Amino acid sequence: MPSEIVDARGLKCPLPVLKMEKRLEALASGATLTILATDPMARIDIALYCRQRGHACTLREEADTLTFTIVKG
Repeated sequence: MPSEIVDARGLKCPLPVLKMEKRLEALASGATLTILATDPMARIDIALYCRQRGHACTLREEADTLTFTIVKG
């Protein structure tokens, strides 16, 4: 199943989390969502959001971009 992508690069928190939340609401359980972000606070905020709501979340960092892969719980 192809991953949905939210490009939140250049946005400051909480905007990446809000964009992610809106997209996740539309996805079925088990769907994968990729978030691209550049705000260092996203590292904390997105992981915390996922942990609190039971979504699996992995983080990959390349240069100045944080890439979160989220599987909706």
